[in-house]
Amino acid sequence: MTHIQIAFFNHKGGVSKTTSVFHIGWKLANLGKKVVLVDCDPQCNLTGVILNYSNNDEYPYESKNEILNIRDGLSPAFEARPVPLSPVKLQAVTQCPGLYVLPGHVGLAEYESQLSIAHELSASLSVLQNIPGSLRWLIDISAKSIEADYVLVDMSPSLGALNQNLFTTSDAFIIPMAPDFFSAMALRSLSRVLPKWMTWAEKAGTQTALKEAAYPWPEKNPKYLGSIVQNYRIRSRDGKEAAPTRAYQKWFDSLLETKKDVLIPALNGANLLLSDEKYTESNSNINTFLIEVPDFNSLIAISQSLSKPVFELNREDIMNSGSVAQNQVKSANKFNKIYDTAATKIISMTK
Repeated sequence: MTHIQIAFFNHKGGVSKTTSVFHIGWKLANLGKKVVLVDCDPQCNLTGVILNYSNNDEYPYESKNEILNIRDGLSPAFEARPVPLSPVKLQAVTQCPGLYVLPGHVGLAEYESQLSIAHELSASLSVLQNIPGSLRWLIDISAKSIEADYVLVDMSPSLGALNQNLFTTSDAFIIPMAPDFFSAMALRSLSRVLPKWMTWAEKAGTQTALKEAAYPWPEKNPKYLGSIVQNYRIRSRDGKEAAPTRAYQKWFDSLLETKKDVLIPALNGANLLLSDEKYTESNSNINTFLIEVPDFNSLIAISQSLSKPVFELNREDIMNSGSVAQNQVKSANKFNKIYDTAATKIISMTK
């Protein structure tokens, strides 16, 4: 079976895309899947966090003798060099068997304008025809080198050609968001942009030049797996289970209304939804959230310093003592259940 590529995308920044890729990828590996995390954000936050890169003078995932990052892997196609693309050497995450990283590179941003031109002119300029299909091709051959089950793509907060390409050539997608005004605005924007991207992709798939390219355009139809809402405060009121504070609940309601009335109809019109039966079988409701992830609070700093997800933190990792430490361990266990739910649903929806 070929691997499933899942794009984590929202052009609004600060919605925990990288955190979601990191945590869900780790959890999928915990459940026995081979997973590749692909850092396609030129900021390279995913690479820095999970591989514990600490700002040395030289970038450790760059070499003249090996292909160690996504920019260098793509360079033969973008620079029209007469050599075929070769797999990027994936970095195994030693703390999590089955989890690998395809490192990012700041220089990936340099290919954005060239990719944009190739998207528009590759049918008429043969020198550009190998570029549009090269991203998915490189990711595929790299993932196949370890027989991956899943590829999770961390994307930048933009509507540029790179994200357009990554989104339209993925098999599925997840939209991370935060409970605030601008996330609701971003959902309305995505409801307009994503159908336009798919219309463009369908036309690209009919072009002879892209079909006959060294790296043919992959005709994909990514399916919506759900939305993740993250970064909000919770509070227990009247002895009830902790829930979003009233201030955040207002934006929860706004996001759910926008999803139901605007985003979901747009995705349905663009054929970006799974069947109702598939969502039901997976215990997923597209009009709610895939998971709800409250603020990590002080756990996030510990998580990042140890290059491990919050739900993997144990008593030895937490330097506090007494009731503070006990509460932090309890919180880590709660996050473990949340991400277990996400991974289980994803596996079910992508069978």
